[in-house]
Amino acid sequence: MMRMKTKPTAATFNGGGEPVAREWELRPGGMLVQKRNPDSDQITIPPAPTIRVKVKYGSIYHQININSQATFGELKKMLTGPTGLHHQDQKLIYKDKERDSNVFLDMVGVKDKSKMVLIEDPIIQEKRLIEMRKNAKMEKASKSISEISFEVDRLAGQVSAYESIISKGGKVNEKDVVNLIELLMNQLLKLDGIMADGDVKLQRKMQVRRVQKYVETLDMLKIKNSMPNNNGGGEMEMQSQHNHTNGQKVAPIQERHYNQQQQQSSAADGVVVTTKWETFDSFPALVPVPSTSTSTANNSISPPKFPWEFFD
Repeated sequence: MMRMKTKPTAATFNGGGEPVAREWELRPGGMLVQKRNPDSDQITIPPAPTIRVKVKYGSIYHQININSQATFGELKKMLTGPTGLHHQDQKLIYKDKERDSNVFLDMVGVKDKSKMVLIEDPIIQEKRLIEMRKNAKMEKASKSISEISFEVDRLAGQVSAYESIISKGGKVNEKDVVNLIELLMNQLLKLDGIMADGDVKLQRKMQVRRVQKYVETLDMLKIKNSMPNNNGGGEMEMQSQHNHTNGQKVAPIQERHYNQQQQQSSAADGVVVTTKWETFDSFPALVPVPSTSTSTANNSISPPKFPWEFFD
């Protein structure tokens, strides 16, 4: 669209008597017209009037200035200050009907100097108080878990220090390890006494597993700390093997000494016991042993012949 400025064709004066130049625009059809002012097309909506309503709470009337197009929920929030009631505990009665918080005042006919009654809702109040107590309890539990976590962090440093010493072959006082285990168990008892739900319960469970892991680590370190060093164990093993070897050498000597004592005691009784035996030549049996085999080859074998010596 093409725009152009021209001089006024007619004498147009403003309030001060001075001529005013106008802007013209060329329409697509070729017609030259005066440019429109975009601000003149906007429709200005007048603001909603402010009304004053009278709200009775108990025996006292409260006058509230509020926009006529506001909601009953906004009116309840404005009544929280003068009445001391939470806006969720309020019930507004207008024309013998309870009005919802999302309903607009002008939609139900609320006008200037209209009257309504405010009452307290005990059921909603009780629910809100229960919710507040629950939130306070969760907040307290979360704070307690944070304090326990801080203490466990401090004890975890000692666990790491003991683990480093014992893993390098060093020794620590066993009483210190036992005391550290007791401190961790006390923190575990505190965690067991915390009742929580949701995210707070998950945090408590994580801390319980963490403390249990440290206690198990200390139990293993306690056992390892009570065991002798590897060098000492090797010396003890070598000593036991040496004693076992000496026992094998000493056994024949003890047996020989026992035999000598037995011979001496037999000699005192007039009987000499010796260990020398007379040997005889072995001869084959006079009667052959029959064979258990059923084969014909065994049956054909002739009986053995023995050398006989004859005497006159």
